[in-house]
Amino acid sequence: MRTYWLKQTWQRIRQLSGDDAYERYLAHYADTHAGQPEAHAPLSRAEFFKQWQDQKWTGIKRCC
Repeated sequence: MRTYWLKQTWQRIRQLSGDDAYERYLAHYADTHAGQPEAHAPLSRAEFFKQWQDQKWTGIKRCC
């Protein structure tokens, strides 16, 4: 029981921090895009995080 709780807690921490973003991207890609004829190959881990950082920090990110 304790192992299950620790595993669930660790997964939740990874979700909140964004550490599992690439794994979630690959799962989404497999569910949504993999069977389509026009689908491109999924991004590599490095390409994914580069794109993720660019989206996160591009543009104005302040309230005032």
